[in-house]
Amino acid sequence: MKVLIVNFSDVEGGAARAANRLHQSLLKEQIDSKMFVLEKSSNNFTVIGPKTNKQKIIAKIQSLLNTWPLKKHKRIAPFSASFSPTFNISKRINNLNPDVVHLHWINAGMLRVEDLKKIKAPLVWSLHDMWAFTGGCHYSNKCELYKLKCGKCEVLQSGKENDISRKIFNRKLKTYNKISNFTIIGLSKWLESCAKSSTLFKNKKVVNLPNPIDTSVFKKIDKEKSRELFNLPSNKKLILFGAMSATSDVRKGYKELCQALSKLENKDQDIELLVFGSDKPQKTQEFGFKTHYLGQLKDSVSLIALYNAADVMVVPSLQENLSNVIMESLSCSTPVVGFNIGGNSDLIDHKKNGYLASPFNIEDLAKGINWVISNNNYNTLCSNARTKITQNFDYKIVSKQYIELYSSIIENN
Repeated sequence: MKVLIVNFSDVEGGAARAANRLHQSLLKEQIDSKMFVLEKSSNNFTVIGPKTNKQKIIAKIQSLLNTWPLKKHKRIAPFSASFSPTFNISKRINNLNPDVVHLHWINAGMLRVEDLKKIKAPLVWSLHDMWAFTGGCHYSNKCELYKLKCGKCEVLQSGKENDISRKIFNRKLKTYNKISNFTIIGLSKWLESCAKSSTLFKNKKVVNLPNPIDTSVFKKIDKEKSRELFNLPSNKKLILFGAMSATSDVRKGYKELCQALSKLENKDQDIELLVFGSDKPQKTQEFGFKTHYLGQLKDSVSLIALYNAADVMVVPSLQENLSNVIMESLSCSTPVVGFNIGGNSDLIDHKKNGYLASPFNIEDLAKGINWVISNNNYNTLCSNARTKITQNFDYKIVSKQYIELYSSIIENN
């Protein structure tokens, strides 16, 4: 069985990390897996990316051209047009002769929608956001026009019925109808449900399969030694928050976190905050306790130590699919608090391994943080956190589910 995993990058970004973890899991199960990317940062020989200077320049041009149709639009959230020419990437994929092509995040000019029908092998597409079934937005917020047909796009602040979102939507509809062997994976139950209710995927096979994680890597280690690595106090309750662009991306909920932290109990003596994924901002927020800004953490070893150093991980995202951060934290036995939105409930069992706050209720978010860090059965929460991941998301379990799916697709083909 030859599987080709297609993603914009091999290591940069949440989708890349998830796709790469699946790729590595398949290799451990003796599957002939390769990863095809437009931006390669690793030296892994099983990852195929631009090799020559010409190919690298073309890749950058693809990404730059892709934003051109959106120049006149004031976007209030991420939006991708799938516009730029992709210089025979579909042909390069076909030349590798895979049995299955597994798409992940293919934006930033990697593949045009129309290129998908040129790929000869059966297609599987893991949805890391909503883009595949919308007119271009990555998260629709409260808009449900993807269930009908997009237009008057809120993200583009458009009042025009036949705007670019409608045109992209129609391009997708026309292309998807020409692909016969096409399986859609909602990484969370929430996104699976959204995809099934969409116009673009309502007649396609849609299943729910999660991302895998290696629980022998993301595991519990000594808390005191973890704190020593970051020069953190041993006598404080440490609250952890982090993501890519943690303090600047509105969707990550930094504003809501700040509001919740101002309502915590006993914050003057007992609590400190850890922030990763962002450097110290020019204007810092005063919480009444110390904040450690740890910047970008590029390697898993640092992340694992940080999860273990913390007493609770807070993920106050306003929109979330199946969070790598939540999965990693729980795997390291650190309970997680977040809003009950998106795929968070796939990972967090309320008051068993963390706390699910009512969506965007600041008081309840603060209550959840207090509940975890002052819990008399804290060790049980930690044990439950680890068990949740080892029993449901470990790569040995999840990779077999993907292999079964691939086998059935190949057989039917």
